[in-house]
Amino acid sequence: MIHNPAGIAETVAVLGTLAGLSYYVLCLSSAISFIREQNAAARFPLDPKTLPPVSILKPLKGTDPGMFDSLQSHCRQDYPEFEIVFGVGDAGDPAVALVERLKVQFPALPIRLVVCQKNLGANRKVSSLAQMLPQARYEQLIVNDGDIRVASDYLRRVVPPLLDPAIGLVTCLYRGVPSPTLGSRLESLGISTDFCAGVLVARLLERGIKFGLGSTLAFRRCDLAAIGGFEVLADYLADDYEIGRRIAAQGLKVKLSETVVETFLPQYKWREFVSHQLRWARTVRHSRPGGYLGLGLTFGIPWALIALAGAHRSVWAWELAGAAFALRILTAWVVGRGALRDPRVPFLLGLIPLRDCVAVLIWLGGFMGHMITWRGDSFELKKGKLVRIRA
Repeated sequence: MIHNPAGIAETVAVLGTLAGLSYYVLCLSSAISFIREQNAAARFPLDPKTLPPVSILKPLKGTDPGMFDSLQSHCRQDYPEFEIVFGVGDAGDPAVALVERLKVQFPALPIRLVVCQKNLGANRKVSSLAQMLPQARYEQLIVNDGDIRVASDYLRRVVPPLLDPAIGLVTCLYRGVPSPTLGSRLESLGISTDFCAGVLVARLLERGIKFGLGSTLAFRRCDLAAIGGFEVLADYLADDYEIGRRIAAQGLKVKLSETVVETFLPQYKWREFVSHQLRWARTVRHSRPGGYLGLGLTFGIPWALIALAGAHRSVWAWELAGAAFALRILTAWVVGRGALRDPRVPFLLGLIPLRDCVAVLIWLGGFMGHMITWRGDSFELKKGKLVRIRA
């Protein structure tokens, strides 16, 4: 079987399928461990007397699907003392009207809006954060995006770990709420059954994570100062990853919270979906090159389909493909429905073969070039930093 190109390809595909099956087992193991942690955390209510005050920093640009309801969810926290600092780059940004509505709806909650006029780097979000920080009153800080929606006990779950001096950052998994388009549904499925599974596997293999996720970055002001503040990150695309990596490099732990948040996805047209996925892929490639290369071993279904074609639909190839499909579906269910508690996963499972085959093409495209498009601008990635491409 291995003395001709077709035989070699078949052997590689079989090995790739076996690697994918092994990866699915790791996903299941890591997800079950996370579910146990969630169940344990739910059994221990927190004492309000131990909850320190916290400043939530939310940089905004434009409006996203369901954005006002997402912002409201932060205002409705069951938490004794917190404030929200919003930031925009332009006083005419449409997000300003939403912040003003929140001020009227929640008059007792300290809500401030900062117009961040300085351009401190290519990453405008980080540039805004650097200008918002002086307006924050408290030592404990939380950063997340405008499209993130949280439960009422979010702060109660995310902030207390920071009372442990050994923990430097708390971050959260998230589930994607799709719009009706195919691209949006594929991205939602990928987040809930693939991306978050990868985070859990990384935590298992590396005995903890050493990066942050943009859905939630909770940290102390002193630890942010120790890594150079927001300013040193103003040219990095993966600012969330860099904050976590740099805080972990200080000898502090990064904790993955048991709570899961939601992000609301746009109505991606196909080209927009591909562009967003390529940006994501190239960001991961620059941030974690070894991990990105290893993603090739996680595509159990595509490898199984190649093996099936190469083996001319032999019985053993059908059995191998059947095992890959069954374990992939089981993994998607346990991670997406079990760990992330995503109610949409059961209705999207039929898209998994398409999603996984598209993911392979995106993964390959991530190796081809360093160009990305972000918020309508074109950049080149150089060692994780953004270099604007002039028109």
